[in-house]
Amino acid sequence: MILSKVIAALGFLAMAAPVPPVERARDAGVIIGVLEPGPLNAITDVDGVKVGHVTIEEGKDIHTGVTAILPHGGNLFRSRVPAGFVAFNAFGKFAGSTQVVELGETETPILLTNTLNVPEAAAAAIDWTLTQSGNEAVRSVNAVVGETNDGVLNDIRRRRVTVADARRAIEGATGGAIAEGSVGAGTGTVAFGFKGGIGTASRKLASTQGGYTLGVLVQSNYGGVLNIAGVPVGVKLGRHAFAKWGDRDTADGSVVVVIATDAPLSDRNLRRIAERAFIGIGRTGSSFSNGSGDYAIAFSTSPAVRREEGSAPTASVAELRNEALSPLFQAVAEATEEAVVNSLFAGKTVEGHRGTIERLPVETILPWLTSEDR
Repeated sequence: MILSKVIAALGFLAMAAPVPPVERARDAGVIIGVLEPGPLNAITDVDGVKVGHVTIEEGKDIHTGVTAILPHGGNLFRSRVPAGFVAFNAFGKFAGSTQVVELGETETPILLTNTLNVPEAAAAAIDWTLTQSGNEAVRSVNAVVGETNDGVLNDIRRRRVTVADARRAIEGATGGAIAEGSVGAGTGTVAFGFKGGIGTASRKLASTQGGYTLGVLVQSNYGGVLNIAGVPVGVKLGRHAFAKWGDRDTADGSVVVVIATDAPLSDRNLRRIAERAFIGIGRTGSSFSNGSGDYAIAFSTSPAVRREEGSAPTASVAELRNEALSPLFQAVAEATEEAVVNSLFAGKTVEGHRGTIERLPVETILPWLTSEDR
C-alpha cells in the first residue's frame, strides 16, 4: 500500500513537472539573417536603452502587464530623441503617435500594455515626466503608449493594470539582459495560436558599414501562417489561421515593434527604418489582417541628433546620408523577425480567462529549423 502511494506520488510529480526551459532561437541553432547580433542580442545592446516589466498574474483570469522602454536614463522631456512612427495596419490604439509623426521626436518613455489599460499607462508616463527635476513648469506631455489585446487569456474588462503598476515599470527599467515571453505587456498575448509575448533581438553592423547597433523589442499578439527562418512551421504542424476557421488560430491580432539605434538618424529616416520592420513581421507569416494593429516606432539615441530643450537649433550635418541606410534596413528586418521568434520560443502554456493557450512545441519543430537540408 505504501509502495503504491509512493509510485502514485512520483507519477503525479512526473506529470506536474514543468517543461524544461527552452533556449533562445539563436542559442538553439536557429540562425536568422546574415548580420551578427550584439552581445546580448537585445534592444539593450543599444547603449543607454533601458527596459522594465511589470507582470500581473492572478489565478486563471488575470494575465497582463506593462513594459516600459526608455531611450536613455536622463530627463527625456528635456533631452528628446528623434523618432519615426509607422502604422502599417491601424486597427488599434497607439497613444501619442500623431505628435511623434508631426514633430519627429519622443519626450517620454514608450510604454506597452493591453488595449483597455492605455489610459493608465499614459497617466504613469505623464506623472513620471512631471516629477523629473527641471520639469516643474511643464504643462503639456505627449505620452507614447502602444497596446495589443490580451483578452483571450486576460479578463481585460477588469482593467487590472494600474497607474502605479505602469509607473513601476518605468522606474524599474534597467539595461542588460531582458526577460522574454510571458512577461510585462506580453503576459497575456497570443501569436499564431501559440503563447506569444515579449521578444527582443539586435544587430551590430560591421565597421565598414558604420559599426552601428540596432535593437528591436516586440509585443507579439498576431497571427497568420507561422514561418520561422524560412520553414513553413504552421503548415507542417497543420496549425494556421486559414486551416480551421472559427478557432483561436486567427490571423487577427496586433504587434508593436520598438526599434532603437545609435546611428545618428533624422526622424524621416527613422520612419523609413520603422517601415522595414514589417519585412520581418511578414517573414514570420503575417499577412497583416483586417483586424490587426501593426505598429512600429524607431528612435535614435545618438547624442549628435538629440534635441536638447533650450539649445539653439543646429544644422543636421551629423545625420547619416540616405545612402548609408541599406545595412540598417537589413538589420531591422532581421532583428524584428528574430525578436518575434524569441517571443514564441520563450512562451509557456497558460490556462487563462477564455481557455488555454499552449506554448510553441519547440522540441518538435527544432529539427526542422536546424536540419542542414531544410
